[in-house]
Amino acid sequence: MNAVPQPLVEDLALWNALPGMAMRVSADGELLQANSAFAERMPDAAESLGTRWLDALTPPSRRDLLTALARRDDFALRVETIPEFDTRSLGLTARWLAPLGHCLCLLHDVTELREAEQAARTRAELLRLLADNVPALLAYYESDTMRCVYANSRYAETFGMDGRSIVGRTFGEVIGDEAERRIRPQVDRVLQQRLPAAYERELATPDGTRYIEVNLLPHLEEAGRAIGCFVLISDISKHRLAEIALRESEERLAKFMQASAEGIVFHKDGFVTDANPPALALIGYTLPEILGCKTLDFIAPDHVAKVASVIASGQETAYESVLMDKHGQRIPVEFIVRTMVRNGERMRMTIVRDLRDRHAAQARIHHLAHHDTLTGLPNRSAFMEHLDHLMAGARDGSSQLALLFIDLDHFKRVNDSLGHLVGDTLLRTVAARITASLRATDIVARFGGDEFMVLLPSISQRADVDEVAQKLLQAIEAPVHAEGRPLSVTASAGVALFPQDGPSAQTLIKHADTAMYLAKARGRAQYRFFDPAMASSAYAALVMEGELAHALERGEFELHFQPQVSARDGSIVGAEALIRWHHPTRGLLPPGEFIPVAEQQRLMLPIGQWVLREAARCAGRWHAMGLAVAPVAVNLSTMQFQSASFSDAVAQVLREEGVDGHLIEVELTERMLMDDLAEVGGKLEKLAELGIRVSVDDFGTGYSSLGHLKELPIDKMKIDRSFVKDLPGNRGSTAITRAIIQMARSLGITAIAEGVETEAQRSFLALNGCDELQGDLISKPLPAAEFEAWVRTRRSLRIP
Repeated sequence: MNAVPQPLVEDLALWNALPGMAMRVSADGELLQANSAFAERMPDAAESLGTRWLDALTPPSRRDLLTALARRDDFALRVETIPEFDTRSLGLTARWLAPLGHCLCLLHDVTELREAEQAARTRAELLRLLADNVPALLAYYESDTMRCVYANSRYAETFGMDGRSIVGRTFGEVIGDEAERRIRPQVDRVLQQRLPAAYERELATPDGTRYIEVNLLPHLEEAGRAIGCFVLISDISKHRLAEIALRESEERLAKFMQASAEGIVFHKDGFVTDANPPALALIGYTLPEILGCKTLDFIAPDHVAKVASVIASGQETAYESVLMDKHGQRIPVEFIVRTMVRNGERMRMTIVRDLRDRHAAQARIHHLAHHDTLTGLPNRSAFMEHLDHLMAGARDGSSQLALLFIDLDHFKRVNDSLGHLVGDTLLRTVAARITASLRATDIVARFGGDEFMVLLPSISQRADVDEVAQKLLQAIEAPVHAEGRPLSVTASAGVALFPQDGPSAQTLIKHADTAMYLAKARGRAQYRFFDPAMASSAYAALVMEGELAHALERGEFELHFQPQVSARDGSIVGAEALIRWHHPTRGLLPPGEFIPVAEQQRLMLPIGQWVLREAARCAGRWHAMGLAVAPVAVNLSTMQFQSASFSDAVAQVLREEGVDGHLIEVELTERMLMDDLAEVGGKLEKLAELGIRVSVDDFGTGYSSLGHLKELPIDKMKIDRSFVKDLPGNRGSTAITRAIIQMARSLGITAIAEGVETEAQRSFLALNGCDELQGDLISKPLPAAEFEAWVRTRRSLRIP
């Protein structure tokens, strides 16, 4: 280490007399000399020369100092000492003495200055934090240039800037030239007259228009000159929007009062303050006549107490009451009461709703709810109320009630053939005739469709009921003139007596219904009294209905097939599929045992579809086997044929089973051809398009006409067994049979006779030109496997 020249004694005295710490330091931080002030402040660091004194500095300060010394130039910086020294922060100014190769450094204590600066920064940060979080916009502009010196974050962000970018911008640059021109008079007032100014304006923002209140405050120097302007902006959107909403609400209310079709009355402390025209028109007064009057003066006396109670309670509610108009007439009304502020005053608003039309409508609704709209008779629900009431009075046993369930026979035909208008006319006429035939104490109701109920109270003997029933059926049968033509219908009726035929209304009606269906089954146009045997029969039908519903799921149905042969040579020309039911307890049942129940309960649709599919499956299998048994005939039920999706259902079966239509023949009854000719014809045409043949079953027993037959695509007509069984001995049957065969030949239709059981019948039919035969003489209906064996045997014996 190079020796440092020692200063003269006079220089040393001057060195130590310096008013502050001084030292000489080499470029690598070695302490070469320190004055007494340095030694006093940092005795440990000044004890020995060298680099040990650097340990008194914090590592960052030591690093910064050595970096500055290494540059061998003048510099100034602040260094921090480690906590052991009282002097915590030192300001160091260095002069590089190039000839001597070291730095002369002066140090002074800046600890208090640093703490003061830190405190000032802390206060400034707190002030900025406070300014940025107060619910207001703050800014300061200097007066000469009107440039922004300070703005809190809310102010800057409101005008699309931040706290730094807004500083230095002019007032116009911040708020826009147009806004600056509008408020310039306010700014001039602040700067020139040195007076505060306040104003409100709208401010467009990305979130919509805001309403602000601006306060401008002058910043005055001691001489009184304005050197700046404080800006304080408050967002008053909430209050202004509330005021606007209130104003608009009051305007709407005023318009609503004038435009409303319902009466509106304002009253305060029980006195009328306003009313709209509908309210005035309702009670017949003018507005001047009712202003200031007590609201209770317009209330019916028997309702005053209720209205007064509502007014006193102040509750918001709705209730019915009665007004008195100017002429003393009572007006039923509904009051809807609300409390509200209008024109700055708290008052009550009452909507007055006229209930006269509603009450009339309710009366009408009540009538409609209890009466049939077509006939004006009581309906089902009203009748049940009468029945329950009269049954309760008759339970003491002093008298009987008779319940007649009346149903028109074949009424659907009237609707289908003549239209619903004629049907409605007929129903109204029947209702009037039944009513005219009864006593004033008797009750008649329309139960639905073409069903009527008659209740005869105070019946002492059964003969009285007989007389009434006969009288009613005769009255209904009388011709009705509809569309210029006489029209007659008959009716069937069932009678049940209370209390012997049932303890409840439901039971009594059920038994009368059962008796009515028995009357229909016995030929219609008659009446029957209920007896317990009918209930047993009805129960058996109910049980069978349940069993039928599961028969398909359990696979209990089976098809038997009866051959159809040529009358000329006996060759097989087809077969008829006949359903059988393997009943779990009753054994094999023919269709007559269960089909009527299935038809009544709408089970024929799924059963008929099963028969069609199974027959198609068998026909397809036999065709593939080369048995040539085609077509296979399937009987259609009325319900199945009348189904809207009938044609599609048949096509679906053929498609899914992969069977050609020429392998299938469908049999329809004459009655099914009597419905809408256009609709029937359309369905038969679709069957013909599928290749399916159509046969008319039981021909000669129905009501079809030659006109129907020649217009429909019919391939075969079947002579009913009722004619065949009397052949050849009965003259009537032979005549009818010959006529049917001749008719079929004339129309180009195949004639087939069913129920052929004797050789004499076969011979007669063959000789008279019948084309095909079917019956037990040829073969009884056989299960599929036996039928296949029968066909093979016949072929093996070379029977044609």
